[in-house]
Amino acid sequence: MRETGSRFLYDSFDAASARIEANERVSEQRWTGLEYRLVQIEGTLDRLERRVWLGVYGVAAFLLTQGAEALIQSAMR
Repeated sequence: MRETGSRFLYDSFDAASARIEANERVSEQRWTGLEYRLVQIEGTLDRLERRVWLGVYGVAAFLLTQGAEALIQSAMR
């Protein structure tokens, strides 16, 4: 409970405290939004990585198939 005295002594502290609490809430919301976006980015990167590896394996399979075909054709001649 406040002691007797001018309310103007305490109003500035209440306003500062409210401002600090509001800034903390805004900061917390920003961190929550940032974490959400980071999770979304990580998921997108995982999907992209899978696609890249699928492409790499596809090219490797194509080259191996071409090499095997060339070996078979040279063996038949």
